[in-house]
Amino acid sequence: MTRRQRIDLLLQLVLVILILCALSGCKAPATYRLAADKTATAIIQEKQTQALGRTEPQEVLRPSEILRRRILEQQGLPYSSQASLGTDALVPVPHWPDPGYPPAASSIDANIPVEPNGPVRISLIEALRVAAANSPEYQTRKERVFQAALDLDLTRNEFRTILTASGSTNLTADDTGEPTRTQVSSQASGGLSRQLKSGAELTAALALDLTSLLAGGVGSTLGLRGDTSISIPLLRGAGRHIITEPLTQAERQVIYELWNFERYKKTFAVSVAREYFNVLQQMDRVKNAEDNYRSAIASARWSRRRADAGRIAEIEVDQAVQRELSARTQWISAQEQYKRALDNFKNTLGLPTDAQIELDRSDLERLQATGRQYIEQLRGSAQREVSRTSPAADAPVELVPPSKEGAGPLEMDESVAIKTALDNRLDLRVAIGQVYDAQRKVVVAADNLRTGLNLKGSASWTDNDDDGGLGFNGGRYSALLSLDLPLERTRERNAYRNSLISLEQAVRQVQTLEDQIKLAIRNDLRNLLESRENLKIQAQAVVVAEKRVKSTTLFLEAGRAAIRDLLEAQDALLAAQNALTAAVVSYRIAELELQRDLDLLHVDTTGLWKEYRPGEQSDEGIQ
Repeated sequence: MTRRQRIDLLLQLVLVILILCALSGCKAPATYRLAADKTATAIIQEKQTQALGRTEPQEVLRPSEILRRRILEQQGLPYSSQASLGTDALVPVPHWPDPGYPPAASSIDANIPVEPNGPVRISLIEALRVAAANSPEYQTRKERVFQAALDLDLTRNEFRTILTASGSTNLTADDTGEPTRTQVSSQASGGLSRQLKSGAELTAALALDLTSLLAGGVGSTLGLRGDTSISIPLLRGAGRHIITEPLTQAERQVIYELWNFERYKKTFAVSVAREYFNVLQQMDRVKNAEDNYRSAIASARWSRRRADAGRIAEIEVDQAVQRELSARTQWISAQEQYKRALDNFKNTLGLPTDAQIELDRSDLERLQATGRQYIEQLRGSAQREVSRTSPAADAPVELVPPSKEGAGPLEMDESVAIKTALDNRLDLRVAIGQVYDAQRKVVVAADNLRTGLNLKGSASWTDNDDDGGLGFNGGRYSALLSLDLPLERTRERNAYRNSLISLEQAVRQVQTLEDQIKLAIRNDLRNLLESRENLKIQAQAVVVAEKRVKSTTLFLEAGRAAIRDLLEAQDALLAAQNALTAAVVSYRIAELELQRDLDLLHVDTTGLWKEYRPGEQSDEGIQ
């Protein structure tokens, strides 16, 4: 091959390299974004299989047409800026790099209608979906998982083959003498490096002097230079477990974030349900307060007529009027408490606090049906026990302790519940995993106390064919064995001791969390028992209060009771009705809280849950 042919071949090779480099450098930012999304999604699905035994969509992109935005627009609510509507509503700043961001994405709450003139009706199921799509905290938790996946990809990149390419042109002019001397030099270089998990680090580079190549005449070299090197730690920093420690931690961190997010979904769903039923409970209080207020007005009017007829004293009229005023105060207070609870709930869902929404009362009515069943049973029992003789006044009093009679399916044995929780709690899994992380950090810290002994080798070649060919007739080689004696290791010594302290702290964290889990389970079971017994007691209280109101009304009409007796009976009925509603809500929330603390309440990506029932196989086991 002649010199000209060799030069042409090299020029073609350089041109191809430059074109490839230019093309890789001209990718649009959107291309990089999509590549990052694809990589992170693949990592998340990989780790979901390891951590949860299943995969499910994990979209980090927040849809634009969420319920919050549609309410702001359709109900004409005030907002401060376009940022209130979403990222896609922002006015692009100059030089915005990604016109396609954010892309259009459908929302899981898109089927909830929003009318300009009227409240948005939301059921419990819809509330869970709205919270998953609109809550800022929920979105942040999803982003943590995504960011952990990107961190893992970056750590994995440290062990991939890294390619580099660069070029430079230098123009110099010297006019200190005559004539002015001008010199142009151009260079291009490319290389690769690879960190092996064994600890060895390899690098290779090739540099090309374009000026020498293009301007060289007969007898000149082509300006090529090659370099390679290898570095191998022999003592400190040696070993696969030391080299790959950052990668190991990054792999585990993604699993931790997935577990934390799964745990958060359960906790968040229960908190949404608790606030939802709290609002409905306040709504029921408004209804009861309204009925009580109407009853108080009727009693005041009735007493006024009776007093005008001279059948009751004027003081009894004043008592009735006082109760009417008190009932009005309770009615107004109940309305304001309901509005306050509703605003707080809207904030939890991520909706504007001035949005017009209305909760589905039928969700509460289904719970109240349980209370009504108890009331009907008690009424039937009361009719059957009319003929029974009451115990004598001096008969021994025997207290009946709470029993398992009528217990719900979740009122399981305490030891079984605790064992189930310890087997399934994801936050406990994270804490146990962090103990293992702390152990590995002790190993790494101890390795830093060792003697440093590194073997390095390098080789370089330069084109030395004066005939213009590609001539590498020889090269330069070097080997270096470096020794770093552990004479000064104060920093490393302290780091090692701190790593042992961190290990102790991680162990204590497991112990503390384990005790907290046991305490939570025991309290949950107590709450279930107490709520069930309270439900029965309040149902009985309602029956007694209703009977008291009826009998007092009859006695009052017959002149055998005072107006104050009727007023007190009506107040007792109001309190009993509110207490019964609180009892049925309390039992329902206690069921959800136990499932949450057992970590057996499965919540999907849309925020909906699948409840656990003993005897059914749960799909939430930890792999």
